[in-house]
Amino acid sequence: MRTEAAKRVELVFSLFDVNGNGVIDSGDFDLMTGRVLEAAVASDAGAKEAIRASFRRYWTTLATELDANGDGVITVEEFRPFVLDPERFGPTITEFAQALSVLGDPDGDGLIERPLFMSLMTAIGFEETNIDALFDAFDPDAEDRITVATWAAGIEDYYAPDLAGIPGDRLVGAPAV
Repeated sequence: MRTEAAKRVELVFSLFDVNGNGVIDSGDFDLMTGRVLEAAVASDAGAKEAIRASFRRYWTTLATELDANGDGVITVEEFRPFVLDPERFGPTITEFAQALSVLGDPDGDGLIERPLFMSLMTAIGFEETNIDALFDAFDPDAEDRITVATWAAGIEDYYAPDLAGIPGDRLVGAPAV
């Protein structure tokens, strides 16, 4: 696993541990789902249900694949070596990427405006400066929008263990020069 991917894993774990108790459990996913849905006020019921379902699947996949001792929580030690495994998590990540990116396009024009992108990513827990840098790395158009497809692909790239220098690396801090 590349160093950049390892940093992404650590950040994802900290974000998923919404209640800050040092482990990830189903309650963390309920909290995050609620925060994301609060930010998605303009989205339709179908988009909201899709993100709910993708968060549920994400938790189910983590619990099934990573809860080595069956205690209902995922420790960082259980999480770290496996979460970037495309064979185990690829379909779950694809579903999540599609659901989140569509949630960012409530008018259905295929474009995501910066303010909603910022709100959704803040609801997940990313830092505002890093979210801004990520949006800029996606090369927004003159009206400060990115495509749904660009964001979905960026989410999938974020979980790829062999990629570095991707837009998503901006979420862990300033890119290397």
